[in-house]
Amino acid sequence: MKVIYETDFPITDEACAAATGKSIQEWFAVLDAFGGPSKGRRALGNHLYADLKVDIWWVQTLNGQYEIHHGIREKDGRLKGYCICSTKTIAAPLDLVYAAWTTTERLDSWFSEGSTGAVEEGSEFSNADGNRGVYKRVRENKDIRFEWRAETGDLSIVDVAFSDKGKGKTGVLVTHDRIQSREEADGVRRAWAEALTRLKALAEAA
Repeated sequence: MKVIYETDFPITDEACAAATGKSIQEWFAVLDAFGGPSKGRRALGNHLYADLKVDIWWVQTLNGQYEIHHGIREKDGRLKGYCICSTKTIAAPLDLVYAAWTTTERLDSWFSEGSTGAVEEGSEFSNADGNRGVYKRVRENKDIRFEWRAETGDLSIVDVAFSDKGKGKTGVLVTHDRIQSREEADGVRRAWAEALTRLKALAEAA
């Protein structure tokens, strides 16, 4: 899964003003006036999105940049960062879709070539695209959790959940959390969408 570290839009005052009507610094002033960091990320995001009708990409970006601006960190010393979700409904049975994640040979066919590492808790994995990490939880036909190690060295968490949609269909939900930069967040969102499209084509052709 090749990740291209590139934002969807430039994170500049000029780009922000063109898209939202205000510069990044002007939005910071709006958030300060609303109550600032004490309000919490959710309330600030809701204010930007629901009350002020800011585009969701800029809501997430402004929230992230605002926390950097104020030096806000989680207990582990890192930014709360970004969270992306990617979903796909696949016209194939759950056990077949889950099986596509369970061996390096199967992962080579849709995720990335050169996959190494057993798909089991505590096992490290890597592949030719530079993806690497450690499996934290593997529950057959239910979910897989793994720590993702970015090229920058930053760590994030990926949760993959499988659900039986009935009539031979399976839902796959990928949640990728604690991403430390907008560049990586946009990159992994695009990459996961492309990977799940390949998985869908593979599973439905089986």
